Amino acid sequence: MTPGFVDGDAPILLIADHASNHVPADIDLDVDPALLNQHMAIDIGVEATGRLLCAALGMAGIFGPVSRLVIDLNREEGAAGLIPHESDGFAISGNTLLTAEGRHARIERFWRPYHAFIADRIAAHRPKLIVSLHSFTPRLATRPEEQRPWQVGVLYNQDDRAALPGIAALRAAGIVTGDNEPYSGKVLNATMNAHAEGNGIPYLGLEVRQDLIGDDAGVALWAQRLAPVIGAVAAAL
Repeated sequence: MTPGFVDGDAPILLIADHASNHVPADIDLDVDPALLNQHMAIDIGVEATGRLLCAALGMAGIFGPVSRLVIDLNREEGAAGLIPHESDGFAISGNTLLTAEGRHARIERFWRPYHAFIADRIAAHRPKLIVSLHSFTPRLATRPEEQRPWQVGVLYNQDDRAALPGIAALRAAGIVTGDNEPYSGKVLNATMNAHAEGNGIPYLGLEVRQDLIGDDAGVALWAQRLAPVIGAVAAAL
């Protein structure tokens, strides 16, 4: 399945792994359809925000075409959670029925083409900066006592060349910013590990709190707030 794509001439590439809640008609996850509009199925607000950012900065964007309940594109191929059996306390019963052949087929159908598309784009048009765009829920259903006060989190693993100035720029703009929060890029960073760190390309891993970009007004506001930060980080590299 081909990812969503926006072309651009700027030397920046945006990647949004969890931009879609699409479940192909021939895949039965056996879940309440209402879950497909929640954070366990999609990064709420990310596709619309990402497309506005691409337009504002003239950068290319790659958007994951399938729900992470079908396959999580931000996981290594062999990761246990690649095809999830549960998410935030909800069972994904249809996935538990997959045979080894079924798992392999799903990887071949979705995961490999997505990462091949990214690799091909980088090989043909090497960016000076990669932006990874995700959103996070203010709290998890399984851990309601844990509040997530950050408006934006910056995630990174070993390469902090863009992350540290990005954190500084976000905080200077008055944005409540988490440094490797609400979770650490040293633990979960698969796409950036492969395509940014693996190619020696600086990257800015942005996690926006989903309630801030849950409607058109929020999307427009946060695209407007994030665009100059991304632009400044890219210009300083």
